[in-house]
Amino acid sequence: MANVVATNFGLFEPHPLRATVLGEVHARPFSLVAAPRIFLHYAFEAGRATGTRDRDYFDDLCRSQGQPPPASGARHHIIPFGAGTLKWERHAEFTTYSWDGPVSGTRQPFDEMPSTHPFGISFVPPGLLLVAVRAELLPDTGDLDRAAALFDPASLCVCEVIAGRAIALTDFRQDGDGRSRILVLDKGLNTREAGALVQRLLEIETYRTLSLLGLPEAERVGPDIRRIEQELGAITNSIRSSEGLDANRKLLADLSRLSADLEAGSAATSYRFGASIAYDEIVRSRLGVIGETVVSGFGQWSSFLDRRMGPAIRTIQVTVTRQRNLSEKLARAAELLRTRVDIDVEQQNRDLLQSMNRRARQQLQLQQTVEGLSVAAISYYVVGLVGHLIGAIRELVHFEMDADVATGLTVPVVVGVIYLVVRRIRVSHGDSSADL
Repeated sequence: MANVVATNFGLFEPHPLRATVLGEVHARPFSLVAAPRIFLHYAFEAGRATGTRDRDYFDDLCRSQGQPPPASGARHHIIPFGAGTLKWERHAEFTTYSWDGPVSGTRQPFDEMPSTHPFGISFVPPGLLLVAVRAELLPDTGDLDRAAALFDPASLCVCEVIAGRAIALTDFRQDGDGRSRILVLDKGLNTREAGALVQRLLEIETYRTLSLLGLPEAERVGPDIRRIEQELGAITNSIRSSEGLDANRKLLADLSRLSADLEAGSAATSYRFGASIAYDEIVRSRLGVIGETVVSGFGQWSSFLDRRMGPAIRTIQVTVTRQRNLSEKLARAAELLRTRVDIDVEQQNRDLLQSMNRRARQQLQLQQTVEGLSVAAISYYVVGLVGHLIGAIRELVHFEMDADVATGLTVPVVVGVIYLVVRRIRVSHGDSSADL
């Protein structure tokens, strides 16, 4: 038995997905860290081709640091880099690189960047940049106002997290290097709490960015949905007054065209919309996990994101709902029109059958007339033959009866016989029509 696992219960063949399922709970590991420390986090768009190039690059990067590359099929890998650690993660549609390293305990927030990080000119990005974050975990000095002054006051968000053992600050804006900045002031976190908190904050920034990718798509397809809605309204009004097979078929063709337009747009956006809604749920989940509480005089992360992201996500949700409802309306209208077209076709077929029946009846009447004439014609020729026969017999046997009288007397008999013969032929052909 291949791939057998030895256990205390005997030998079992594992399910082919067992290792994947068991490993999923460890797919997003966080580091055990302590203040002071800096974090650089990047997320890149990753398709099939770029993913292959990225894996080759990361394998070479691991070897250059004297570290083994990730196993085949691995979705995350951590290696030492410089004085810190570099974490690589493969997601469904993006790849992340996260580096963290120690900094001087006397440094001020967002001072000069350490030179030991991997994101220099030699770094090869796997795809288009989506997210760039610089986060710093520093000891709390008690001067919150000084730390807050480093951010844009218009969008500054400050909250206590992890039961008040840390303070997280951000303004969700890019600095001069194009990175969002997050500052975490440590008020007594252990290494596990610190590592988990920073990872959650980086995920919030990552997924809130990714969730908004659906908004441009919603704005793009919005005019098409509105056009289809308007045309559907016009077609629905026309259905009430349309008559005739040709008119209903034209309306049905118009509905089919609208359905094709809608389904094409829906197919092109369904993944993006679904991903945006899912990412938004992840953001809300991470905000709930960090347990933010209000810091007097400052806005909360969740409140800010709800105000700024909420309308965008609701726009996406409304667009999805409009697409679904419009698809149902188009299906109902098309079903109604198909029913009317079927009725028109049945009426047309019935009229055609009635016309064919009339023509068949006329043909039958004509045939019966022809058959009546044919009986007379055949009888005429048969009577003529009988007349010749009587004349011949009269000469042979010197029969004194007038030949014309004898011939005339045979007429009813001949006509009756011919009629019966024709009738038998008709019966043998399955003709159940009225007698001639």
